[in-house]
Amino acid sequence: MTAFDSALDGALGAAFGRLPGTAEDPQEPTGTVLPRLVVSAPGSGHGKTTLATGLMAALRARGLGVAGFKVGPDFIDPGYHSLATGRPGRNLDPFLTSQALVAPMLVHGATADGPTDVAVIEGVMGLFDGRIGGDGYASTAHVASLTRSPIVLALDVSHMTRTAAAIVHGLATFEPGARVAGVVLNKAASGRHMREVWSALDATGVPVLGVLPRDAGIEAPSRHLGLVPAAERDEAEDSIALLAERVAEHVDLDHVMSIARSAADLDDAAWDATAALGDAARRDLARPGSEGRRPVVAVAGGRAFTFRYAETDELLRAAGLEPVVFDPLTSPRLPTGTAGLYLGGGFPEVHAEELSANSSLREDIRRSVAAGLPTVAECAGMLYLSASVDGNEMVGVIPGVGSMGPRLTLGYRTAVAPGDSVLGVPGTRVTGHEFHRTTVSADPAGHIARPAAWLLDGTPDGFALDPAGTGRATVHASYLHTHWAGHPHLAGRFADAVHAYAARAGSSRRAS
Repeated sequence: MTAFDSALDGALGAAFGRLPGTAEDPQEPTGTVLPRLVVSAPGSGHGKTTLATGLMAALRARGLGVAGFKVGPDFIDPGYHSLATGRPGRNLDPFLTSQALVAPMLVHGATADGPTDVAVIEGVMGLFDGRIGGDGYASTAHVASLTRSPIVLALDVSHMTRTAAAIVHGLATFEPGARVAGVVLNKAASGRHMREVWSALDATGVPVLGVLPRDAGIEAPSRHLGLVPAAERDEAEDSIALLAERVAEHVDLDHVMSIARSAADLDDAAWDATAALGDAARRDLARPGSEGRRPVVAVAGGRAFTFRYAETDELLRAAGLEPVVFDPLTSPRLPTGTAGLYLGGGFPEVHAEELSANSSLREDIRRSVAAGLPTVAECAGMLYLSASVDGNEMVGVIPGVGSMGPRLTLGYRTAVAPGDSVLGVPGTRVTGHEFHRTTVSADPAGHIARPAAWLLDGTPDGFALDPAGTGRATVHASYLHTHWAGHPHLAGRFADAVHAYAARAGSSRRAS
């Protein structure tokens, strides 16, 4: 044990057990008992993902059932949460869904994947940072309020001492209702440094739950859109195992669980995919021509397509479909019985050469889409359907070419459908978000004119194409990411198109 560790252990032993004002009067439970906490910070870069993922993994290593959540639209952090917890990482975002759905989706995520002893919710940006111009709407504090969850701060103290106390005091008192219940100090340089910070924090009344020393071995690598997704890192599981050990060594997990158990019971019923779909979920699965089988929706996965919300698959199943994951890097063709195609987000620009090399799959997709296969492509999916990405040939059903751009496009959007498609009728209104550094421009022949998939805040985006001449756009491709739990009519509309396509395909097989 190092001198720093000895000093840290002594300070932790002296300081633990100071969680004031969290005990509640004994009473009969009236709702869902779900111990939970939110991990937040003063801003990005303080170690929220390190702390949240480490807590998830460390608590799981204790034998607890842990559910992981992410505030906001981000897809990358939930991938790490999934590795840490052994269950899907899920998102809580009042803009993408609604305020009313945040708590029900929390309860759903905590009950759908097995018994849950604690839920850990990782925040986004700084504690009070939300939608621009929204006065904190969709911020971490907003979600903590909607779920009535206590907050634990991650605070990078590598370049400060007593100022740390001013920051914690400000976060704890800035907005009534945001209960900051503890802080974990990150990147402490030495025992002397830690003692100076800790002493200043005593005046705030916010207990220090632990101190993580500087350690590059527990940081995930980054690139142009943030962290490298866990699915692309062969060493990710080993890194998370190491992170679990470090967090268990340096953070008082008993105190963390005490904070989580102080959260009030939730009165909200769990979100349910079948109920959300309504009439779209109540259909005879053995439709004419189906022979009792669920139509298959081919869902892109693997290292190049790592982004989609867990509820997307649940809605597809509730609508009588069977999502089957395929890997565009390695699968030679679409899954047998494919009657719909869902291409979510990811990094085709990073894997463009490998995607291009899988010519048999690209040709299978090209033929299927040209024949009217209902297809939804978001961001990475649109790039994959384009003519090329950075000079590498892609599927080629969209008249545009993709390339890396000079700047990041990031933000919430409102969108309206300008035409009829597999996702909606003209005038369909949704919320979503963009997150990309690529652009799609005219192909070498100069073609770019097309019906747009969405009007994003009034600006045309993407492609709504009808390659088979059905009278309705069967290809819907755009940079916009949507959360179908917030807009289940999109899933229902897509499911109708897939069922109809499967019925036509079945009739054609019988006729031949």
